[in-house]
Amino acid sequence: MSLTTAALVTGGTSGLGLAVAARLMASGVVPVLLGRSEERGEAALKSLGGPAVFVRGDVASEPEVAGALDAAERHGSLRAVVNCAGVPHAARVLGRSGPHSLDRFVEVVTANLVGTFNVVRLAAARMAGNEPVGEERGVIVNTASLAAFEGQVGQAAYAASKGGIVSMTLPLARELAGSLIRVVTVAPGFFHTPAVATVPAAARAELDRDLVHPRRWGDPAEFAALVAHVIDNPMINGETIRVDGAVRMSSGLRHRSS
Repeated sequence: MSLTTAALVTGGTSGLGLAVAARLMASGVVPVLLGRSEERGEAALKSLGGPAVFVRGDVASEPEVAGALDAAERHGSLRAVVNCAGVPHAARVLGRSGPHSLDRFVEVVTANLVGTFNVVRLAAARMAGNEPVGEERGVIVNTASLAAFEGQVGQAAYAASKGGIVSMTLPLARELAGSLIRVVTVAPGFFHTPAVATVPAAARAELDRDLVHPRRWGDPAEFAALVAHVIDNPMINGETIRVDGAVRMSSGLRHRSS
């Protein structure tokens, strides 16, 4: 990438997104971090210690995403967008307290799927105006999850939101090919992120049983390395790439959470 290239990283203030931002910045890209927390944004900029930018906003808000894209374009050509923003969720459809909250289902799908699509559509409109560099004008990398393929009990909302990202990858890539924009999705398995801290120890132990090789949880830097390769490799397009150490999740029927 050119040293004048800017990249938007949603959810870039922690976890996988922050690792992506650090990797891009190391290659000379100016990462613009979109997130909802000013506190995490300030901490992320301090951690990165370079020419990164934080913009407070929600991926499901058109004006807030537009503001983040404006910020990116002030620092160079917007050539890459990496969608890492999202919310975890686990609740049974028929729990101890009654049926799954419909409002919560909508919130999860809005944050993970609708928010991702909102960023894709707005970013693609900006990228389409770029002068081509080589064979392309830009690349968009979305984040799904292995739950999109084998969600456990209690993951109906989360799996639906991430499965939607997987399902729209190929049609987006086919349509945006006319604008020389690639679209790729990465589906991570178990990675050490701040969200892991909310997982009860017993549930974590159950997940550990599904590990294959390597028998450990991933480092966010390993996720970022794959994203960087996707951005640099023009032949990767319209694909969902699993990065999970061969994990295949069990049904989760041993868990009795509501």
